[in-house]
Amino acid sequence: IYSPDYNITFMGLEKLHPFDAGKWGKVINFLKEEKLIADDLIVQAREATDEDLLVAHTRRYLNKLKFLFERVQGVSKATIIDLDAHQGNGHERDFMDDHRVYIMDAYNRYIYPGDGFAKRAIKRKVELEWGTEDTEYLQKVHTHVEGALNELKPDIIVYNAGTDILDGDPLGGLAISPQGIVKRDEVVFKAARSRRIPILMVTSGGYQKRTARIIADSILNLHNLGLIDKELATKIKYELPLAPYANEP
Repeated sequence: IYSPDYNITFMGLEKLHPFDAGKWGKVINFLKEEKLIADDLIVQAREATDEDLLVAHTRRYLNKLKFLFERVQGVSKATIIDLDAHQGNGHERDFMDDHRVYIMDAYNRYIYPGDGFAKRAIKRKVELEWGTEDTEYLQKVHTHVEGALNELKPDIIVYNAGTDILDGDPLGGLAISPQGIVKRDEVVFKAARSRRIPILMVTSGGYQKRTARIIADSILNLHNLGLIDKELATKIKYELPLAPYANEP
């Protein structure tokens, strides 16, 4: 799912911000260059209408996300695997008392947001130290992803694949190599595929210019390993109102 509107420009001022505001367009272009995708495989993102938002939230303060369960047939349980460097306090507060949603969150314990209240929603919490490197990180990801999916087999996995874990990221504070990020995504997708669970991946944070190339390389690796299949994705694109799945439904 993609829209050119994802790429933010503001008279060149976006270049002063550490976030690469054109990251998503670069990822798409890299994947087109490698012939993995073409325009007919891209689902155009649409802006949510008021009706859509009211499915997810109350008018008073859009605070209860229900879209997944009310609009998608066959989804009664979901697992969020959040591997962005920051604690995912937004979705944790949204699903605080919703037993249909299992949350695993691995994050740098010392950086924003440090939301103690939201942590109550995390079923499997992995708090990382400053400068955590590949070996320790990948071992923890593997252990806890397997553990999370063994505790509850969901109907869908929502995977937050932030690249702000990359070594040198000015906000993430971790030290994962590009190869480590590629391997991390592989671990998650293998766990989903082995259990035949559909997975929706979002790219999230990442505040260095090189993250677009790393995301594209990771997607290419997943394709080369048979963990995503563009023919299957095309089929599902026309049959279901969801993002292309990374494995069989």
